[in-house]
Amino acid sequence: MRLTTRGRFAVTAMLELAMRERHAERPVSLNSICARHGISLSYMEQLFARLRRGSLVSSMRGPGGGYHLGRPAAEISVADIIVSVDERVDVTQCNGQGDCHGAQRCMTHDLWMNLSRKVQDYLASVTLDDLLRQHDANAPETAIPRHTGKTATRKIPT
Repeated sequence: MRLTTRGRFAVTAMLELAMRERHAERPVSLNSICARHGISLSYMEQLFARLRRGSLVSSMRGPGGGYHLGRPAAEISVADIIVSVDERVDVTQCNGQGDCHGAQRCMTHDLWMNLSRKVQDYLASVTLDDLLRQHDANAPETAIPRHTGKTATRKIPT
């Protein structure tokens, strides 16, 4: 199975967008996502053009512009993201065509096709919301803090 950096970066960027959007109502700039993850802006622009065509994100132009999720995080699966950026999760040698061994199917074609379907089903079952909850549970110290509008006060022992 081969998932290229395009698919990996798209999922990472969408998760980052979902995290930031959860804490602020303003659009998220690609520059801020790129800076945090070390991804070039031109590459990220290409990914977001595809994500926008797939209706997974919407953009806002001008000063203070950026991106929002195209629908709630609970309605965007990892499979949706990967498909939007033209990735395929396929472990067959023949890209599912059945011509793996010359013009014929190889002996293990069904095994690899079934595995591909299982991987696709799994990725379709995982949403951005699931990833957000998993991230919060595993790394609360690196999570972006929620803005509640209240100022926290802490007593300092004397």
